[in-house]
Amino acid sequence: MAALLVFSLVFLRNLQVENVSKKQLALETAVGFLNDFFMDTLGKEGKRYIPYMITVAIYIGIANLIGLLGFKPPTKDLNVTAALALMSIVLIEYAGFHQKGLKGWLKSFAEPIPLITPINILEIFIRPISLCMRLFGNVIGAFVVMELIKAVIPVIIPVPFSFYFDIFDGLIQAYVFVFLTSLFIKEAME
Repeated sequence: MAALLVFSLVFLRNLQVENVSKKQLALETAVGFLNDFFMDTLGKEGKRYIPYMITVAIYIGIANLIGLLGFKPPTKDLNVTAALALMSIVLIEYAGFHQKGLKGWLKSFAEPIPLITPINILEIFIRPISLCMRLFGNVIGAFVVMELIKAVIPVIIPVPFSFYFDIFDGLIQAYVFVFLTSLFIKEAME
């Protein structure tokens, strides 16, 4: 969190409307990319949820990458992934409630046929468990594989594997988590 705070202070200082710096241009490009990605997924109705999605994407991405610096990734803790999943499911259900109103939201549990209602209600509890365990399992799996590689192979060989497991896989997990959350939000609003 301290690194993110310092990063924010450095990149958000002296922002200008005209004569923008390369630093500001890079930041605006990254934020614009994330905004466009979530806008394509969520549509105009889901615009209000984009700041949450960008925040979670950045948090999970950074949390998975700090393992490169020798720190324990927070996403390696089941409590962190569970908290992220719970926040996401609350937002998902809120989006459905906000878009449809109480009557429409309750009615959506009986779709496509009333016989499915118990399964649709159970889905509220299954989705956060799925999000939580998918993120936690993949992060802990990558950690275990890297530790096994470090124990068996000499020091230089694990470097390319570290690029995959710590960087690529960590960023993919951030992408999968926020992509699924945004799809669930879009589904809840329809």
